[in-house]
Amino acid sequence: MPWVPGLASPPQPWRPGPWLFFTADEAATIEAVVDRLIPPDNHGAGGKDAGCAVFIDRQLAGPFGQAAGLYMRPPFMSGAVTQGNQSPDAPAAVYRMALKGLAEYLRVRFSGKAFAALSPQEQDAVLSDLETGAVELTTVKSAEFFNLLLQNTQEGYFADPIYGGNRDMIGWKLVGFPGTRYDYRDWVDRHNEAYPLPPVGITGRTDWTVRD
Repeated sequence: MPWVPGLASPPQPWRPGPWLFFTADEAATIEAVVDRLIPPDNHGAGGKDAGCAVFIDRQLAGPFGQAAGLYMRPPFMSGAVTQGNQSPDAPAAVYRMALKGLAEYLRVRFSGKAFAALSPQEQDAVLSDLETGAVELTTVKSAEFFNLLLQNTQEGYFADPIYGGNRDMIGWKLVGFPGTRYDYRDWVDRHNEAYPLPPVGITGRTDWTVRD
C-alpha cells in the first residue's frame, strides 16, 4: 500500500473543564461509583481522584461514545459472553439510559437518595445487585451496564494520562509499569524486581515541563 502522510489518528489530549457528556447529577453518580469500584487505600488514589470519571466522560463524548469503528448493524440478539457486545445501542446511549434507570431505582429503594448520598455499604450493595442483574433498569440489562462501567473504569485507571484518567500515572506506579519509555528491554526478563525509573506518558512527565 502506498504511504500517504497525515493519515494517522493521534490521541486527542483531554482538556480540563466542565463535563462534556455527563450532566452534573450523572457525573456525581459516576464519580461515586468509580470510587467504590477502585476505592482509595494506602497504595494510592481511588477511581475518582485518578480521573476515571473524567476519562469515561471524554470517551463518551468522543468516537467511542458513538461506537465509531464498531459493527453496529442488525440482527441484534442475545448471545454468549464470548461473542462480545450484541446491543444496538452505542455506549453513550447505554450510559444515558442506564443512569436514568438507576436514578429511578434509587428513588424507590432509598427514598429519593442519589447514589452519591448513600453509605459505602449501601453503594456496594447496589453495585453488587447491578453486577448480578438483580436491578431492573427497564431499557438496559443491569449486568451488561455494570460490566461496561467496570471495564471503562479499569481503562481510565490504567490508560495513558493523555485521555484524562490515570492522573499522575497513579495506576502505572501502582503496578510498576514503565509507561511509554522508548526502551526498557534490559528489564523485560528481570522478574520480581521493581522497575527503578518513574513511568513516562505519551506527553512525557510533568516534572519535565519547564517552569518560569
